[in-house]
This record gives sequence, structure tokens and C-alpha cells, in this order.
Amino acid sequence: MFTLMKVADANGGLPATLPAEDPRRRVLHDEVHARPPARIRLPALVVYVAVLHDGVDRAQELAHLQRLPGQGGLTEDDLQGHFLRLRCPPGFTVKWERHTEFTRYSLVQPLPPTVGPDAREPELLPHLLVSPQWLAGIPGRTICAIKLAMVTGDLSDPAALLTRARHWLGDQPVVAALLGQPSHSMVVTDFRLRPSGFERMLVVASPEVSETRAGRVAARLLEFETYRMMALLGLPVAKALAGPLADAERRLARLTADMESQARGDQALLEDLVGLAAGIERTIAENGYRFAATRAYDRIVLQRIAQLREQAIPGTQTISEFMQRRLGPAIATVASIEQRLDALSERIARTSALLRTQVDIAREEQNRQLLEKLTRGQELQLKLQTTVEGLSIAAITYYVISLVLYGAKALKSAGVPLHPELTAGALMPAVLWGVWRMTRRIHARLHGAN
Repeated sequence: MFTLMKVADANGGLPATLPAEDPRRRVLHDEVHARPPARIRLPALVVYVAVLHDGVDRAQELAHLQRLPGQGGLTEDDLQGHFLRLRCPPGFTVKWERHTEFTRYSLVQPLPPTVGPDAREPELLPHLLVSPQWLAGIPGRTICAIKLAMVTGDLSDPAALLTRARHWLGDQPVVAALLGQPSHSMVVTDFRLRPSGFERMLVVASPEVSETRAGRVAARLLEFETYRMMALLGLPVAKALAGPLADAERRLARLTADMESQARGDQALLEDLVGLAAGIERTIAENGYRFAATRAYDRIVLQRIAQLREQAIPGTQTISEFMQRRLGPAIATVASIEQRLDALSERIARTSALLRTQVDIAREEQNRQLLEKLTRGQELQLKLQTTVEGLSIAAITYYVISLVLYGAKALKSAGVPLHPELTAGALMPAVLWGVWRMTRRIHARLHGAN
């Protein structure tokens, strides 16, 4: 039988049945609950603003949120979770969400009857329960702004609803779809910016739609449009790089041609190639994040549209069709520029390797010629050394014979019956052989040491 250890749990004094908890566990676990969708009671008006917060810190966003009615007591701790929903008098909510590159503000309030789906392009901003100055003072640069009206209605006649929605949007060509299977809502928009800087969307939901589902529908519509704009941030970058990239490709082609024809020296080619490679790598480093973000945002757009589970209304484009035709080419352009940059970097690397091979071959040829010169020099030196050794043997023999001659003369003077010249002449062959033999032994010892 197993005995449960009575170890106090730090969170509640309960017996511990698990190993020590990783300090990151609860943060990671609660991430799925970090941004719950809003519960929206229809009819409702959602005013949504997303701003790029480059250069904007949390203190500035906190100060702005504190200007809302009844929110003067907010602290920095309230903004640490990147998500905050505030209920403000007289009856509206504000949702704040901070992301990596942008911050979102969503205002949800009841929809006034005078701006319902039967109105013709109604003006919505005068009906806001928050001051226009508060909206204009949001810190950051606007990247997306949407006025979303959500009402209930009968979905049995989508064509009639679509006609009313066109009037509400100002009789512009629209994109529309039924949402869900079976259908529970219809969304209509024209993806056009009004003079106020806002887009307009209209959602007509069946009376049975719950507040939670209405909140999820609104979240998906607002998110895919935000991420669509964020994905398109890579398009101006790609267009700006198209010209310099084409120039770089032509430069590489000229360098390769010069290398093939050997029209220029290797040093000059190497300098130009290094400069070209440095420029391309700097471009990749400066824009790699933007291109990666474009891919990520595009995937989120496709996910959010897929989650809408659209059904087509005859004679009208769905959101997915519209995005495929309009957003798809822009994303393809960004992907094309990114691929060209990567391909150019690889081609430069291959050209550099080829040039290094060419330089190595030339260096090996130079080394071979140098070795040949050294070999010839050594041969000449050996011949000279042999000649010098012959002269050295003769010189040593001469000195030895001279010593013998002087010695014989000294002995003759001492009374020894010797003929000095004959004695020296007789010993000359023996001395010559001895000197030659000594030289050979020295050579033998030197070769043996090596």
C-alpha cells in the first residue's frame, strides 16, 4: 500500500501529489485564457482601433486608459497581462490588448435604433458613448479602424438582407457571406475607408445567436482585418527592394561573366563580390523580420476566415474569395522578393566559392613555380658546393704537405738524413686520400643526422 506524503502545498495547504512545479507552468497554462472573447448583447455597435505602438510604452497607454470614465484608479499592474476589459459608465466596455507590434482598442456599446440596418449610410461616431477626443488621443499610429454594427434579423431571405445592407454601406459594391453551418449570421462589408478613416462592417445575426457567439464572430472579423493590414506591411518593403534587388542580380551576372572571361584580376573581383554580399546580407538582416511577420500574419488571416465557415450568397463574393484575389497577390509579391533575396545570397555564396577555387588554383601554380625555382637553386648550390669541396680538399692537402715539408726541413737541419722535397712528394697521395676520406665521413655523419 502506498502512503501519501503529507507535504504542504504552497497554494492551499493540500497534500502535494506532484513534483515541484516549474515557475513557468501557470503562465503558460493560463495563456489560453489570456484574451477571452467578449460577450456582446445585440444590437450592438463595436468601434475598433488598432495602432502600431512603436515608441509607445505601457505608461502612455495606461495614462490614456485612465482618462476613461471611472478608470482613474488603474495601475501599471493592471496592464501586465497584455489584456484588460473595462466597464465604463454609462454602459459601454473597452477592451485593451497589447501585441508584439500593435495595440488594439475595442469599444462595445448598444446600437442606437436610428443607425440600424434600415438606415442609409448612417453616421455612427456621433452616437459613441466615449468622446471623439479620446479616440483621437490613442497613443500610436492607426493601422486599422472599423465600425462594426451587429443586429438581429431573419436570415431566411439573404438577398433582401443584402439589399438593405448595401444601402447601409452607401450602395457600394460589397463582399458578403453567410456564417456557420447551418447559418447563424450574415456579414456584409465593402473594405473601403470612409472620410472618417474607418471601415464599415454589418453583421445580421439570427435571434437565437448567443452573446458568446456574437462576441466570437466580432473577434474573428476584427482580427482578420487587423492581421490583413499587418501582413500588408511587408508589401511596401518588397516593392522598395525590387529595384535594388534587380540591380544586385545584374551586378552578380557581370561579376560572373568577368570571372569566366578573366577580364579582371581576382583581387578586384573579390572586392566587388564581398561588397555585393555584404549589401545583400544587410538587406536580409534589416527586412527578414518583416517578411517573417508577413507570413505569420497571413496564416492568421486564413485561419480566422476559415473559422467563419462562410457560405456564399449568389452573385456576391465571399470574404475568402475577395482575400484570395486581392490579398493573395500581395503576399505572393512579398514571398517572391524574399525568395529572390535568399536565392541571390546563395548564388553569391556559390560564386564566392568558385572564385576561391580559382584563386587557390592560381596560388598552387605559383607555389609550383616557386618550388621549381628553389629546386633549380638547390641543384646549382649543390654543384657549387661540390666544386668548393674539391677546391677545399686541394687546399687542405696543400697546407698539410706544406707542414710536412717544413717538418722535414726541420729534421734535416737537426741532422736527420731526409730529403724534404722527396718526403713531401712521397706523402702527397696519402695526404690527399686522407683529406678526401675525412670529407666523406663528415658527409656521411651529416646525412645520418638528417
